[in-house]
Amino acid sequence: MAGPDKPSAEADVVEQAVPDAEYWNLRLYVAGKTAKSVKAMKNLQNLCETHLAGRYTIEVIDLLENPQLAAGDQILAIPTLVRRLPEPIKKIIGDLSNTDRVLVGLDLRPLPVSREAGHGF
Repeated sequence: MAGPDKPSAEADVVEQAVPDAEYWNLRLYVAGKTAKSVKAMKNLQNLCETHLAGRYTIEVIDLLENPQLAAGDQILAIPTLVRRLPEPIKKIIGDLSNTDRVLVGLDLRPLPVSREAGHGF
């Protein structure tokens, strides 16, 4: 199995730099201090420091304290990360532990391109 920074032999990954002008507004919906919520917060903080240093804000919304806020971003599961800026809005559900999938989901890294026809991601 390939590591988080090493794509498998079957895929070519072209790294794409995030333009310096882009500022990221991220909102993480959690429900209290559950293990999954805490893990999602730590994973998000590490990801942002590594890939968006100085160009992001994270707003953590605890739905146990403010359940009415779930409606605005149509939150159906938690934890959920919502990328509000740059547009378009993107959502990722889970503890954000799969760094490659989170980077692809946030458009920080392009999808891997298969070397063989018919083989996807």
